[in-house]
Amino acid sequence: MQKSPSRTKFRNFRNSEFIRRRKGSKSGFFGKPNSHSQEQISNSKSRLFIVWGILIAAGLGLAINLFQLQIVRGPKLTEKARNQQMVNLRPFMPRRPVIDRNNNLLAIDRPVYTVFAHPKLFSKSNEDMAQRLASILDKDAAELVKTFESKKSGITLAATLPEETADRLIALRLNGLEFVQKYSRFYPQEDLAADVVGYVNLDRRGQAGVEYSQEKLLERSVQTVRLSRSGNGALMPNYAPEGFLHFDDLQLQLTIDSRLQRVARSALKQQMEKFEAKRGAVIVMDAFDGSLLALVSQPTYNPNQYAKADISLFKNWTVADLYEPGSTFKPLNVAIALENGVIKADDVFNDPGSIKVADHIIQNAQHKSYGRINIAQILQNSSNIGMVEIIKRLQPNVYYNWLERLGLGQTVTTDLPFEVGSRLKSSEEFISSPIEPATTSFGQGFSLTPLQLVQMHGALANGGKLVTPHVVRGLIDSKGQMHYTPNRSIPRQIFSPKTTQQVVEMMGTVVAEGTGKVAQIPGYRIGGKTGTAQKASPNGGYIPGARITSFIAILPVETPRYVVLAVVDEPKGENAYGSTVAAPIVKSVMEALIPLEQMPPSQVVNPAPAATPR
Repeated sequence: MQKSPSRTKFRNFRNSEFIRRRKGSKSGFFGKPNSHSQEQISNSKSRLFIVWGILIAAGLGLAINLFQLQIVRGPKLTEKARNQQMVNLRPFMPRRPVIDRNNNLLAIDRPVYTVFAHPKLFSKSNEDMAQRLASILDKDAAELVKTFESKKSGITLAATLPEETADRLIALRLNGLEFVQKYSRFYPQEDLAADVVGYVNLDRRGQAGVEYSQEKLLERSVQTVRLSRSGNGALMPNYAPEGFLHFDDLQLQLTIDSRLQRVARSALKQQMEKFEAKRGAVIVMDAFDGSLLALVSQPTYNPNQYAKADISLFKNWTVADLYEPGSTFKPLNVAIALENGVIKADDVFNDPGSIKVADHIIQNAQHKSYGRINIAQILQNSSNIGMVEIIKRLQPNVYYNWLERLGLGQTVTTDLPFEVGSRLKSSEEFISSPIEPATTSFGQGFSLTPLQLVQMHGALANGGKLVTPHVVRGLIDSKGQMHYTPNRSIPRQIFSPKTTQQVVEMMGTVVAEGTGKVAQIPGYRIGGKTGTAQKASPNGGYIPGARITSFIAILPVETPRYVVLAVVDEPKGENAYGSTVAAPIVKSVMEALIPLEQMPPSQVVNPAPAATPR
């Protein structure tokens, strides 16, 4: 094929132009670069150095920043991140229940509801809502209507509504009601054992009784746990520690017997109403170990409604208030004299009805004289003169030392709160003033708590040992197994068993033949002692016409074990004595105690004519 002239011409032109350019150039492809090319290379190198500088500077800055983040600020940032990802949670743990010696429930945490009303959300009229709610909430319907009209939202209808009542409201399916669940301490026996159990406040802290003194045992130990949160803030239970919501089934068991407690309170209330008394108390103690089977103070309060109670009632006056025991202290003075060998059980004294000690005249109640009487008769007739004659045989310093040995001037160790120490004159005043030993011989001039008097008489009932009065038995599980028992002081030997049995036998004659006849129970030998003391004034001296009546019993005489005390403060009436006011209370309590403790009869007691009240 013949080539085209035009193509041949164009190719020749390009070749000649290429040759011309090469010849015209001072440097060909393999020659030295010209000035323009050198400038371009120099610029390229500069740009390369700048880029590398920037990269190195950026890398160095990044390294420094990483060092700051990872090394310098690393721990703080890690903690901050964890705080954002984790939440501290202290799960609610209910307080341990409180039960009596027979496992009857005295205190427990239970779910309750705070109920709010939002009238703006009601689908029914205010009147209709009020009618539906009034009967369930025990409120007046008209008052509810006024409340609904006064506010559109956030009305508190009930602060602690029981679960069963809340269920009734929820079942109505009413719009505009809000239920917020919480836990509240509940006392099913109400005021029965309030003096012992106490109560907890809104912050769930014990304020009285064992709720206060045994808070460490009642509060279950719980640790704060850290749980993970997802991105939307929800807790992630998969990361929760195993078993962190589980808690023990331990309960705080008391020595109190609810059945005996109920009898004691009923008998005390009856006598207080009859004699219009200011207050009263009953204590029952097992002298073998100091366990209190009943401890009643009247008036009392309902711990479920503690806010309505007089705050003075929160302190149990059997451990928190002092009084002069009067003649109920006489058996202890007889024991001191017998133990020191200054008297014998069959000694006889003369009682003319009055005696002068220093510048003071001491008389018997109702100014009676008993003539020649033995020690048992001194207790039977509650002779003040006979007791003064007995204590005169003791050196004042020896007598004082024995009073201190018994615990006067000290505080009784117990597991109940707010206890106060008894009061005794200083040794200098007591020893230098003849009237002090004389008045102390019949139970005046010093003061103690009712619980301390029971403790001292417990030493007469158990062979001479001072035990620790207590209401806490320990922590027990649902199967009845004991897991914790408080450590208590070892009983201290005060009197010999021979001395205590002699005194208890004498006290038995008080019930069989003396001022305590009203406390007789057929088939049982009971020791006792009445007391009717003047009431000391806080300002010194005694309150005119005011007295404290009491009766203390030890049973059974042949094998003594239980001590029962009743104290009634300021009973009114001319016939208000320990034998007429307090002794009937003790008898009622003993009549319940005997079958509960299955005490066998001892011997038949022949009824005797009534004795002169004292």
